[in-house]
Amino acid sequence: MVSAEKFWGGIEAGGTKFVCAIGGGPDSIAELAKFPTTTPQETLARTVDFFKEHGNKYNLQGLGVASFGPVDLDKDSPKYGYITSTPKPGWKDTEVVGILQREFGLPVGFDTDVNGAALGEYRWGAGQGMDTLMYLTVGTGIGGGVMVEGNLLHGLTHPETGHIKLQRDPEEDPYEGFCPYHGDCFEGLAAGPAIQGRWGKPAEELPEDHPAWDLEARYLAQALAIYVCCLSPKRIILGGGVMKQEQLFPKVRKRVQDILNGYIVSPSIQENIEDYIVPPGLGDRAGVLGAIALAQQAAP
Repeated sequence: MVSAEKFWGGIEAGGTKFVCAIGGGPDSIAELAKFPTTTPQETLARTVDFFKEHGNKYNLQGLGVASFGPVDLDKDSPKYGYITSTPKPGWKDTEVVGILQREFGLPVGFDTDVNGAALGEYRWGAGQGMDTLMYLTVGTGIGGGVMVEGNLLHGLTHPETGHIKLQRDPEEDPYEGFCPYHGDCFEGLAAGPAIQGRWGKPAEELPEDHPAWDLEARYLAQALAIYVCCLSPKRIILGGGVMKQEQLFPKVRKRVQDILNGYIVSPSIQENIEDYIVPPGLGDRAGVLGAIALAQQAAP
């Protein structure tokens, strides 16, 4: 065993790739591996192999999984710890938590990938000092994690912030959306596949002055204004591949102020919105570090 120091295992179970890590926080990642998300059998087997290969070298206390979804978070449900009605081919009704518990006999924390990222940002990143916050990822899909007074928000299932309906002007934006469930919901209009479907190129190939970004900012701001009114977060953190287009942030902030139109009275909106709508402090590591934080919560 390497050290008497405590370590936890984190799994960012993404729809495109899995990231597995062993560590205790941002400054103590001892092992890290990334591999594509293929079939459940192959991907989960590679996950198990990673922790079997490296886990015995460390004082591993527990595992955490921050997973793409939807997932079942009800511990009284027979499908607790499963990925449920996902549109990802082959992954519907896939058991995750039970497999890890049987393989390793360790406590397993489990939540959505975005709730995990929200927890990671709260613990170590841009959400520090904010007991109520929202993390939104805008990439292949759109999802949001919400922390309310220091606790991750669950309920009937978990927040599905990417599937709210927004206002779309069919004359200005004839693109009808790609979401297989709702067509032109937020995700269907503003995630990466929508940008490519509408403009014929992926986001990273469009120039900064392309009209795509004004339209993208409009949809993002509509959604954020709704979240401000309904959830009242003290900070909104925007991550994901699309938000690497840094020119979006000032556009989104201005449009949020315009939509709210002075109704929400707070210096965070009127005076300090640059510190209110922000990129993640942990960058691309928010998900896997959030998974480690979930493991820490689950361990006794």
